[in-house]
Amino acid sequence: MTMDPYSIVLYPFVTEKSMSHMEKNNALEFVVKRTANKALIKKAVEKMFSVKVKSVNTRITNKGKHATVVFMPEYKAEDLGMRIGVF
Repeated sequence: MTMDPYSIVLYPFVTEKSMSHMEKNNALEFVVKRTANKALIKKAVEKMFSVKVKSVNTRITNKGKHATVVFMPEYKAEDLGMRIGVF
């Protein structure tokens, strides 16, 4: 699989629950390519946004594969959300 981060991370997924995760857990949720694994998602997010990722949790729904990305404490999910236009 190629390492083009924009083909792995498709778009941010914003709901009330994901906004709650952003505030409480310093995390953002993205819809990602179905074949991407956690390590690949972590590298793609780090490359796209110049941040450090603490962990990645994934789940598959009828809307696609979702990745909840938790950032290291020195990076704020709220700041990143403002940069990518979540608000």
